[in-house]
Amino acid sequence: MTLDLFSALAVFALVGAITPGPNNLMLLASGANFGLKRSLPHLLGIILGFPGMIFLVGLGALSAFERWPVQHHVLLAGSVVYMLWLAWKIANAAPPSETPTRARPLTFLQSAGFQWINPKAWTMALGAITLYAADRDLASLLWVVGAYVAAGVLSTTVWTTLGQQLRRILRSPRQLRLFNRAMALLLLASLVPALLSV
Repeated sequence: MTLDLFSALAVFALVGAITPGPNNLMLLASGANFGLKRSLPHLLGIILGFPGMIFLVGLGALSAFERWPVQHHVLLAGSVVYMLWLAWKIANAAPPSETPTRARPLTFLQSAGFQWINPKAWTMALGAITLYAADRDLASLLWVVGAYVAAGVLSTTVWTTLGQQLRRILRSPRQLRLFNRAMALLLLASLVPALLSV
């Protein structure tokens, strides 16, 4: 991969990773509710889970969608149901001070698994593979994966830290509840582009 092509890939990965979407909205909420340290497994699940998804899709999962397009609709339906459930959980999350033992951020495996039903993740993965690893050879895929690991470290840290800083503003349980409900609505709004593409 040439330096010019990698530079374009790096910009593509960073813009895709740092713009608002389900992952970043959930990290913002996690940072506000639990802080950066407790949200680290959630961050790592995105940082490693999304590039892992790109790698597997590039190696062959994409061909399954090309052979059986109905799988795309099944995946989208599952994504919508899961994101509705997540939005409900975020909207109804009690402030950690009220339920210290029940409230907790996503685990590494939950976060990594979420990438497979995240509509924005699929859009970014298919775009990156199509543009920067069209021949799907191992070297090209590894460059794409590396770019998304680096972009993921930056974007997840920024969004979670932003959420943690918002915690200083959200001093009362009522303010935190309102914030959580706003995040749930934004998470639902992030589904609109995927639904319109059907």
